[in-house]
Amino acid sequence: MYSSPVIDSLFVAGAIILWFMIAYQFALFVAGLIYSRRGGRARPALPEGETWPAVSILVPARNEARVISRTIDTLLALDYPADRLEIVVIDDGSEDGTGGIVRAAAVHDARIRCLSIPAERSGRGKAAALNIALGQGRHEFIAIYDADNRPEPGSLRILVAALVADKTLAAATGKFRTINRTKTLLTRFVNIESVAFQWMVQAGRWGLLGVSTLPGTNFVVRRSLLLGIGGWDEEALTEDAELSIRLYETGYRIRFLPAAVTWEQEPERLRVWFKQRTRWARGHNYVLAKHLGRLLTLRPRVLAFEMLYMLGIYYIVFAAIAISDVLFLLALAGVVDIHALGPYSEIWVLAFALFVLEVSIALTREPGEDSVRNLLLVVLAYFTYCQLWIPVVVRAFAHDVVFRRRRVWDKTERVPETGPAAEPGGEAGS
Repeated sequence: MYSSPVIDSLFVAGAIILWFMIAYQFALFVAGLIYSRRGGRARPALPEGETWPAVSILVPARNEARVISRTIDTLLALDYPADRLEIVVIDDGSEDGTGGIVRAAAVHDARIRCLSIPAERSGRGKAAALNIALGQGRHEFIAIYDADNRPEPGSLRILVAALVADKTLAAATGKFRTINRTKTLLTRFVNIESVAFQWMVQAGRWGLLGVSTLPGTNFVVRRSLLLGIGGWDEEALTEDAELSIRLYETGYRIRFLPAAVTWEQEPERLRVWFKQRTRWARGHNYVLAKHLGRLLTLRPRVLAFEMLYMLGIYYIVFAAIAISDVLFLLALAGVVDIHALGPYSEIWVLAFALFVLEVSIALTREPGEDSVRNLLLVVLAYFTYCQLWIPVVVRAFAHDVVFRRRRVWDKTERVPETGPAAEPGGEAGS
């Protein structure tokens, strides 16, 4: 059996890094739990004397014929004054009849407009499509929804009211839920992940630091600020994260309002999930490369801390997990012998218990999610789904750093929809 001070040092370093991040995650968890109880159900009201402002809803759509009709129906059903709303569906070079579906709907409702991007400018990604539409939108308040979204009727009012009431906000963002969460084991895992992310990270950031980030859909932003910073960065694959940083640099804030809910479709097959998450990881690589050099000058200072956290989550922590996993398996097989002194078995058990506890409590914030089935899935996810992020991060690093491959927008594949157009619920638990 092989032993070495280097192996012992790697093992100890991995444990220290993991526990540093676990401690910060626990702080976010506590702050998110407090926020969920004190402000998670907040529904800002329109200030007295104010009228509902006009809103342009932008919906980027490329080959979305499977879902776009229901999305339009759901947007038309929003509880918002009809004469103060326009819905601009951006047909980004679709080849499956998406544009025809939108134009047919526009015949029956004047609020709908189909913006067809010319072939020579199409297929360049979501950010490029939104920039073209930004110049076409007629109103100061811009709402963004993905082509598969099913916002609950009152969601837009909540987000707009927050912006009208608080002039320090650049944007207000709501919560997203998984509409196909019961379809496959993978969508059940994704559902748990998205609930935990929003009630632990998004709510925790807002409760602890007073910041949140745009999730890419279900948010309203001031058009004048977007134009002032040059719109979306067309090189960014995670245009939402990159835009969040530049909006904060203007001196404005982004508020998280979980009472504003949209339902969206998540990947049902591992291949689709892997491609989507690789795009996310590469997008974060770009954001880090673009802004990391300004770490000491970023304002507000919390942005620098969040970028370090992003770096830690995507690389440092995953490297520590990978090293720990490999050493654990080698020790289990009798190949290596770890002599590092310390209660490492107890520490691992505690880390696992904290993971299960935090995610399980986060699930109680959503009606119907705190079930025995989901508790068992949380345990299973720790050993399976969570580990899938390691090859995702490795692949993204290889594409961007080793092979320097060009970043190309990879649209998430949709599946045909069945059942009701939207699911009930989605509000914060009490």
